[in-house]
Amino acid sequence: MVRKTLEFITPDWTMPDHIQAYTTTRKGGISPSPYDSFNIANHVNDTPENVEKNRAALNSALKLPASPLWLQQTHSTQVINSQDWQEGIEADAIYSNQTNHVCAIMTADCLPLLLSNASGTEIAAVHAGWRGLADGIIEKTLAQFDAAAEHIYAWLGPAIGPEKFEVGLDVYEAFISHDPMAEVAFQQSDDSHFLADIYQLARLRLRQHGVSQLFGGNYCTMTDASRFFSYRRDGETGRMVSLIWISNK
Repeated sequence: MVRKTLEFITPDWTMPDHIQAYTTTRKGGISPSPYDSFNIANHVNDTPENVEKNRAALNSALKLPASPLWLQQTHSTQVINSQDWQEGIEADAIYSNQTNHVCAIMTADCLPLLLSNASGTEIAAVHAGWRGLADGIIEKTLAQFDAAAEHIYAWLGPAIGPEKFEVGLDVYEAFISHDPMAEVAFQQSDDSHFLADIYQLARLRLRQHGVSQLFGGNYCTMTDASRFFSYRRDGETGRMVSLIWISNK
């Protein structure tokens, strides 16, 4: 049995009613600590039975038109079309122009990025950790869209906040070598460490490629322990999921 009511975050963008998008919180499932309680990931040592029950509760609560298209995420820049999805496929972004294809990205500090064109005929879900961001996951996903960039909306979901995301010189240099303007997203804490703003880094990439309709980006998974899983905070923990689909209703 589900112990508590499931809680969801909905993007604060204005989209056509047939675009459905949500991010889960950790509240409402059946998994025990340290996966308490609404863990939907089957790769974190939670029991398969708990994960399946949590996923069933997700499907029921959101009245999903189909099971989410789960990805094996590897911090790559691999983008797939939802029509090419198959069980176990490795990718870190999924694009769709089909109705009722539920695109899904799991996170627990990395940035979940949801995209849709203004008319709601094209969508994507992106797993944007620092490595994927630096290597071009946003650019590769935008390239899938037929819509012009100025007609694409982006929502930045719950990720580690800029006051908690400490990184090394390698991360700083990975972004600065691509774009010196990325320096604005880093605050140096000592000779070899920085506080990085993953939201700002994503916004920079999006704006560079013509996407100006930007929403979200005001969360911190690490500090908000009651709502969010955080790998950096807890190590062994669960995962949230960010979902987007084009409804035919």
